[in-house]
Amino acid sequence: MQDYSQNTCREFVTVLASKSPVPGGGGASALVGAVGMALGNMVGSLTIGKKKYADVQDDIVAMQIEANKIQDRLLALVQEDALVFEPLSKAYGMPRETEEEKAEKARVMELALKAACSVPLEIMKTCCLAIDLHADFAAKGTAIAISDVGVGVAFCRAALHGASLNVFINTSAMTERLYADEVNAQTHEMLEIYTQKADDIYANVLARLV
Repeated sequence: MQDYSQNTCREFVTVLASKSPVPGGGGASALVGAVGMALGNMVGSLTIGKKKYADVQDDIVAMQIEANKIQDRLLALVQEDALVFEPLSKAYGMPRETEEEKAEKARVMELALKAACSVPLEIMKTCCLAIDLHADFAAKGTAIAISDVGVGVAFCRAALHGASLNVFINTSAMTERLYADEVNAQTHEMLEIYTQKADDIYANVLARLV
């Protein structure tokens, strides 16, 4: 399988718009999250070396190290999402004429659904880290680029929500409901906490501009 994280922007959008099963919403969410984190990271780059922000230089450097890790992780998750979804798309096409075939398809589907859930869940967790970091960039980054913190956190919020839908569509098809309920609970908790946090950061940025 090609590495979709290595595509140009145009290539990625073109294959995303096609009938190809991958990349899909999960990979797109990971990419949007990476772009969002990069915007926050850019604010850090614009803050480094400014005399006005000399007292936070060490903090900014540490924040950028973390931001680079988050960007890299989210870009890797673009490809990981494609890798786990492909077996699920094949599982949907398995025959189910006989009882044996039905049982085997159910077994394979359950495993594939769990794998397909794992990556968007990881995308969400990584987006939560990105949103936390945007709060720091908003507090310590240069005021001349504060709008980019707002754009960045809005992207990470969108990525968080996009990935959650890819969790829910897979848990809804699971037969092991206890497992599905546990995953759904994790997902709802992240949505509740980090949607509010992202909204607060965005509102703070907006209030500084208007």
